[in-house]
Amino acid sequence: MRFTSERRLDDGVLEREFTLGETPGTLWAPESAAPLRLILMAANNGMSKAQPRLAARARHTVSSGYAVASIDAAGCGDRPRTAADEQARADLRAAMRAGEPVDEIFESFIGPLVENAAPEWRTTLDALLDLPQITGPVGYSGWAALGIRLAATDPRVAAACLFAGGYVPRAQREEARRIALPLLLLLQWDDEGNPRERALDLFDSFAGAEKTLHANTGGHTGTPWFETQDADRFFTRHLK
Repeated sequence: MRFTSERRLDDGVLEREFTLGETPGTLWAPESAAPLRLILMAANNGMSKAQPRLAARARHTVSSGYAVASIDAAGCGDRPRTAADEQARADLRAAMRAGEPVDEIFESFIGPLVENAAPEWRTTLDALLDLPQITGPVGYSGWAALGIRLAATDPRVAAACLFAGGYVPRAQREEARRIALPLLLLLQWDDEGNPRERALDLFDSFAGAEKTLHANTGGHTGTPWFETQDADRFFTRHLK
């Protein structure tokens, strides 16, 4: 892991950009020598770690005493996408304009995206936990499909806050049945592109007894800010 830049933000957060092989990432942390629990934070469906909403959530979570990290894994953010990815995106836009079913197109796009991204997140977690400032257990916040894969395959992930506003491939829906760690699922009740019944079925499929569903009115990007505060309290209960 090589840190490439560092800046101190107005709220006292230290923001450091890093690279790990071909993977670019950002680590946000308070200026403290004390060991910090780590939250991995991922944007939905492979979007960029530089999203303003993600960065704002990261900085707020740092204020609760955590280190937060995000990366642009394979096919995410500004990293190159395969010809198959680009074709799936084009097919998705065309199908949505025509009012045609899109599940199989999502499956062909999101499924490989999760498969390719998850190993880079695990490699990044290895490197972060080698830093003297960072310690486990680890929390995950964000993109549901990726979070399910990480929770199902990496025992270092001890609690997860998942956003239900993105397509979850069939493979991850099956993996959810084996996940028993503490879970907080955030659902936008009026999400125009994601049927709420699918999100409710996903919540029901998780194996654990300690799982909570927060549903709020509003569309895809309307998650209330107080949910960030509630997520921080959720992680405090299970990671500290």
